Amino acid sequence: MKHLLTAAMPRDEAVALLDLAEDMHQIQEREVKKLPALRGRTVVNLFFEDSTRTRSSFEIAGKWLSADVINVSGKGSSASKGESLRDTGLTIAAMGVDGVVVRSGASGAPALLADWIGRPVVNAGDGTHEHPTQALLDAFALRRRIHGPDAARGKALDGVRVAIVGDIAHSRVARSNALLLPALGAEVTLVGPAALLPPAGADGSRLGVRATTDLDAVLAERPDALMLLRVQLERQAGRVSLSPAEYVTGWSLTDERLARIPGTRIMHPGPMNRGLELSSRAADDDASTVLEQVTAGVSVRMAVLYALLASDQGGSR
Repeated sequence: MKHLLTAAMPRDEAVALLDLAEDMHQIQEREVKKLPALRGRTVVNLFFEDSTRTRSSFEIAGKWLSADVINVSGKGSSASKGESLRDTGLTIAAMGVDGVVVRSGASGAPALLADWIGRPVVNAGDGTHEHPTQALLDAFALRRRIHGPDAARGKALDGVRVAIVGDIAHSRVARSNALLLPALGAEVTLVGPAALLPPAGADGSRLGVRATTDLDAVLAERPDALMLLRVQLERQAGRVSLSPAEYVTGWSLTDERLARIPGTRIMHPGPMNRGLELSSRAADDDASTVLEQVTAGVSVRMAVLYALLASDQGGSR
């Protein structure tokens, strides 16, 4: 694996990455959280968009693998002076770094960077396109909930029913999960207001999976997991006219809806808007995997950095 740019990957490769993340997960339970695997390697986290979970977990992942980690933000870099992504990337590569983790508001930016700099690149979110490590950590956390933490290794998500609810059209998280989860055998349904669903493809599906506007009908089917998404007002640019009250009525996981789905795992990639996408009770319920997803983010990102920088495997993604 030369890069991680997309969540579209064969089932066996996805399971292998999740299993590697299980190995990394054990590090979090140690008193001294260090492996020497990337000693002498340098990783740059190049973030042109704000982030708490993704940026921090990549930094922790690199440091726990003993890499030297450098954080560069768009606001504090020469990009704020008008420097192009290509020149920024080539400058960083010329300093001798071993890998780059990049988040950008421009869809396709990580793939371009990978072509330009000749170093392993990890897509940490690009516009409304993809967020592959988020999909991997979602699968990791869900697999552990479904199979149990001691029996998850080697397993996929065959027959697991996942409903992804909210602003699907603007969500790179939804897009990556719609690619990865079906590859692992899960049945995915997209749910949201018509204005927040992506266009239908030639086969009538959206992102290649089933889609509906009726959340209550989906809840009546008792999905195994419900993934709530943040309404991304900053990406809508005034094109969507939907009041908070309308959204809550139709698509929020309210206390009343929560009571109808005992046993369904409640997921959210964060940041959460309590009272809009879901109630506080739903966010804090025993069925919630929200904090488990955050923990999984470190394990999965350790696995990705290890696979890219500590192995001699060929190929690219």
